[in-house]
Amino acid sequence: MACKKIGTLSHTMWQKSSSSGVALCTGLNIPAFACRSFASAGSTMNGQKCCKDGHNCGPTKHVAADVNHNPVAAAVTSHRHQIVGKNRGEESLTKAGRAFSSTAPQINNKTYLWARYNEMKRLVHDLIPPGVCNLLNPSTIYANNEVDLEEVDIYGFDYDYTLALYSSALDEMIYNKAREFLVQHYKYPEGISKYDYIPNFATRGLHYDIQKGLLMKIDAFHYIQLGTVYRGLKPVPDEEVMKLYGGSNHIPLNQVSGFYGKGPKMKQFMDVFSIPEMTLLAAANDYFISNDIEYDPVHLYKDVSDAIGMVHIKGYMYKWIMQDLEKYILRGDETYAVLHRLASQGKKLFLITNSPFSFVDKGMRYMVGKDWREFFDVVIVQADKPHFFNDCNKPFRRLDCNGDLQWDRIKSLNKGQIYKQGNLVDFLKLTGWRGSKVFYFGDHLYSDLADLMLRHGWRTGAIVPELEVETKVVNTEQYAQSLTWLQALTGLLERMQMYRDPESKKVLQEWLKEREELRAVTKNLFNPHFGSIFRTCHNPTYFSRRLCRFSDLYMASISCLLNYDLSYTFYPRRTPLQHEAPLWMDQLCTGCMKTPFLEEMAHIR
Repeated sequence: MACKKIGTLSHTMWQKSSSSGVALCTGLNIPAFACRSFASAGSTMNGQKCCKDGHNCGPTKHVAADVNHNPVAAAVTSHRHQIVGKNRGEESLTKAGRAFSSTAPQINNKTYLWARYNEMKRLVHDLIPPGVCNLLNPSTIYANNEVDLEEVDIYGFDYDYTLALYSSALDEMIYNKAREFLVQHYKYPEGISKYDYIPNFATRGLHYDIQKGLLMKIDAFHYIQLGTVYRGLKPVPDEEVMKLYGGSNHIPLNQVSGFYGKGPKMKQFMDVFSIPEMTLLAAANDYFISNDIEYDPVHLYKDVSDAIGMVHIKGYMYKWIMQDLEKYILRGDETYAVLHRLASQGKKLFLITNSPFSFVDKGMRYMVGKDWREFFDVVIVQADKPHFFNDCNKPFRRLDCNGDLQWDRIKSLNKGQIYKQGNLVDFLKLTGWRGSKVFYFGDHLYSDLADLMLRHGWRTGAIVPELEVETKVVNTEQYAQSLTWLQALTGLLERMQMYRDPESKKVLQEWLKEREELRAVTKNLFNPHFGSIFRTCHNPTYFSRRLCRFSDLYMASISCLLNYDLSYTFYPRRTPLQHEAPLWMDQLCTGCMKTPFLEEMAHIR
């Protein structure tokens, strides 16, 4: 259904281009004013010449007749054979030893640019039919790599935020308790206690500059997204950001983060549990700055990190959840449905989690039932990931039915038993589960997935709960219209930057300003502070880059598996590389070729 709508969208777009008086190249369905790059090389398309001498490029007579009524058509007619460096009013233009004559009425550049702008804006508005904004299903599984589920025999799972999804109420509880530790245990000022938790302030995947005390979003190319840098709870002006980083918003590779998300100066927050930590860091920084109290951001980072850790180490989080499972655990029936379906079709299941057995047992009994262990062939708790995957020194230890450690040597991993610690090397030896027949799901890209994909060849699935909310935003009409016009406007800017006279430059500056405003609008629809976790304007985020690198599939929850047959093959979309596609969506909207004409770019060389 979605493909049908997209096909209709493209067809409608070309119809609109034709009906607007813009001549189309009959051989390619390309607007005539976009065909000169082919003409300059004397190319032929489908056996027809394209714009070489004005023939076979659509209804030229119609365009000539309509120039008095359609400013775009008039502009196109006068613009079709323009060469950079020549005056628009010249009667003859010489190119490659050949002469061309122009008898079309002259039109100034400013009028032409705004005519193109208005026509494209109308075209883009008409290109979004009703219903096109509901193409994405939040229960979809997205593929970074081709995966045939029929080849998968063993399914493994993390527990927290994979088998068990938690409500946002847990974030506030973690924040409040860590804030209490910060004030009472680390003797921070009482004023910090007045800072309440701010829902939806921070997003997963952000970087924190430990020495400067700055929270920010970085893209896949290590550039800071300006406008997303916060010192405390206040944004840092772009000019100050550039000054702080030596006149550039680029962060060198050795500073961004190591393999597991932490470098010497930067920490990337990658799991959902880190959202309260980022919020507390911002609140504490804000208190010191607002009260003009001198402090060391490095000490603050360590103390906040330790305070958050104490919430987990001392078992507060486990106690809260076990005391009110209904309040904190979401969609437990879906977890049962997934496990039951996999086990009933003969798949082997295993669990590797950092959480203690008593906590996991209570949650699994609530979601799956008292016999939940019958679903799993191997259960490993307190595994100490990511060290479990790369440290071969810790042996497995068995727990008895009361959760007490046993001293016997582990020679096999048996169904119905509970094991603690251990390491992946021994796990592989004892189970023989290797390669792409094993599929492991987790929410932490570094701790759960990176080693398994890169070093052991397992299939990996990333659980990204934020997908559900972001998909709803993408499906809104406001986002669809804003993004489509943003792409079209970017295409216009790329094509029309060849106009360098003062009036044209003013027009282009207005377009650039509008482009920045559109970027802010689309960003704020996701999160007013940091935007989408997947995008920094047009580039993928650093988080998104890691998501593509360390996961074969990603989805909002494991319940998405219920929508697919266990013999289903996931195929990633073949996204065109920059040099592969002759026409992109923004060019289709604007009638512009991706690469400016070679003769017009000659001055760059």
